[in-house]
Amino acid sequence: MAASFAPMKSTALRTSLDRSFPSPRAPFHGLKLVSKEIGAVPPPAPDPQIPLDKFLAGKSRREYLAGESIFSQGDPADAVFYIQSGKVNLTVVSTSGKEAIIAHLPTTSFFGEASLAGEPRRVSSAYALEPSTIVRIEKTAMLDLLRREPEFASQFRAYLLSRSIRMVADLVDHLFNSSEKRLARLLMLMANFGQESKPIPVIAKISQETLAGMIGTTRSRVSFFLNRFRELGYIDYNSVGMLIDSSLVNVVLND
Repeated sequence: MAASFAPMKSTALRTSLDRSFPSPRAPFHGLKLVSKEIGAVPPPAPDPQIPLDKFLAGKSRREYLAGESIFSQGDPADAVFYIQSGKVNLTVVSTSGKEAIIAHLPTTSFFGEASLAGEPRRVSSAYALEPSTIVRIEKTAMLDLLRREPEFASQFRAYLLSRSIRMVADLVDHLFNSSEKRLARLLMLMANFGQESKPIPVIAKISQETLAGMIGTTRSRVSFFLNRFRELGYIDYNSVGMLIDSSLVNVVLND
């Protein structure tokens, strides 16, 4: 995994994390209210409560370090995974060797579910974006769980439909928005702004190369935009992580 970025101006936060940022230039009433606009943060996926304690066979839990591989493109598709804590990126590599990030998954997300539909091999790779706890559920165990637990099966379907909507929103974002807007939207998603769960304005350290791959631009452009966001008071960061303020929504909503 690429090395984490160094601050462009100072290794220390210019102010404490409880500082007051400049007021947004546009009213901010929550990103959910603008979900119909191109580039708005989509509504969160439902969080299916996995009845893990109801079965023992076919389930395992493992801790992954940041950058560690969970599975690789071409591996047998024989299990479904659940992110108990942390974040995961899904990537694909073309025949020419070009890699692209196709999904950024937060805590409580499932991935690898295509195995339930008969996918014999993984068509993407998965790696932990930060230290993560991942639950692995064997395909047969997951299918049995879906049959035995109708309520969970309904939640799981709702989750998959919601994530499909999110993927369409991501595609629209890539097709129609500038790389600056895409970066702002990504940072707000990573900080849970506009989601039902409480925002976590301080996000873990992440490299500029990784951010560039996630929004489809270059590292130098990401560096330029991060500098701009910091100068405007929308973000701040040091060697530990990045502080995201809700006023960053101005970049997403700006025409």
